[in-house]
Amino acid sequence: MTGFLLVLAVSVITCAGQLCQKQAAQVSADGMARVLRWLGLAVLLLGIAMLLWLRVLQLMPLSLAYPMLSLNFVLITLCARWFFHEYVDGRHWCGVALIMSGIALMSVSL
Repeated sequence: MTGFLLVLAVSVITCAGQLCQKQAAQVSADGMARVLRWLGLAVLLLGIAMLLWLRVLQLMPLSLAYPMLSLNFVLITLCARWFFHEYVDGRHWCGVALIMSGIALMSVSL
């Protein structure tokens, strides 16, 4: 169970890092200090996620842990819609639903 929670933490922290990168990309060129702050935060978050990922790999088989990182696609889609008001079409939502179904199937013990 600890491994699954760590994968979730890695996904959330990675998502936050990606959002910081997007924010840095949207800052105008005259706000270089703001760009650097957002990029610095992104690097910090992605570094933390990488360290947690190493712990995940100690606890779980790679063949199970790595596909679960596809949760990032779901989180990024939701955050892009929520924070940046990006348009997400029905086909994309179907893909998100399939990813979530796949994650659910992988987490069930047989």
